[in-house]
Amino acid sequence: MAKLSRLELAKTPAKAADVDKLARAYECNDELRESLMTVARDGNKRGWWFNYQDVLAPWLADQISLESSATLFRTYQVQLIPGLLQTADYARATINRLAIGASPEDVEARVRVRRERQAVLTQPKPLEMWAVIHEAALRSLVGGAQTMRGQLEKLLELAVLPNITIQVMPSETGVHQGMNGPFSILGFPGTDLDVVLLEGLLTSEWVEDPQRASVFDRAFREIAAEAWPVDQSITFITEQKDRLK
Repeated sequence: MAKLSRLELAKTPAKAADVDKLARAYECNDELRESLMTVARDGNKRGWWFNYQDVLAPWLADQISLESSATLFRTYQVQLIPGLLQTADYARATINRLAIGASPEDVEARVRVRRERQAVLTQPKPLEMWAVIHEAALRSLVGGAQTMRGQLEKLLELAVLPNITIQVMPSETGVHQGMNGPFSILGFPGTDLDVVLLEGLLTSEWVEDPQRASVFDRAFREIAAEAWPVDQSITFITEQKDRLK
């Protein structure tokens, strides 16, 4: 009991063997048990993002860590292209404008972070991503016409990957769940429990309570159902790209 108490209070690191015993005691399925043991084995390893801790908000460091172990990432975005799908030029343009008080060096560091995060989409066992992007974000000239054209080209390149689904929410849609604001949902192997991220200007909130998280799961399903189908979405993105010279 004393050892269990130390583990629960994070006074001692959990070894893979300890996690294995606890997972079996709690009757976790094999997939979840193996996933938890992997986390325990890697617990003392520093992620690549540790080198950028001076420019990373705590919530973003948490998000990057979770992305590295998640299997599914679903997001609805209204004004901006999701960070995992951004080009360096697009990321630089948004960070320059939105990161108030950031030095040029900090901006470039954050751009590198955003680009390095994207490795989860092309690794041997890639993160599955499902993004619904509002039409407004695709029409906005972030960074100018050339930068936006490059961003739309990037979306088209990524959309052909089997693990990436991109849909567009048309402006003509009536009232829908996405009007409550952007959000992201991360899912993990061996469990139905999701973690939801709500991003704000000055702070962000993680939603971990299963009942609250299930509300966002339902909202995303409704958003995806009301957005254009993938083929129509890709056609729209292509048309937007071709308009920019």
